[in-house]
Amino acid sequence: MPVISMFYGIIIRMYLLDNHHHSLPHFHARYAEHEASISIEDGKVLAGQLPRKQFRLVLAWLELHREELQADWALAAQGENPYKIKPL
Repeated sequence: MPVISMFYGIIIRMYLLDNHHHSLPHFHARYAEHEASISIEDGKVLAGQLPRKQFRLVLAWLELHREELQADWALAAQGENPYKIKPL
């Protein structure tokens, strides 16, 4: 589960070969004891939850890096390590 970005205490990960878990391109965001799977396409929470402030930060980051996340998803779905993405 490679870490692809970290900002404001939030850790963003993308699991390798995770295309069967939710079957949608997504990433995992963790803040303290909270974790959520978030759709790359529309920013919807697929599972879990984050505090409101951190969720808004993740959504802002997603808007800035959607294309990079889509490229990383393609790599991770094939079992390859995704690239690091700049923090917020």
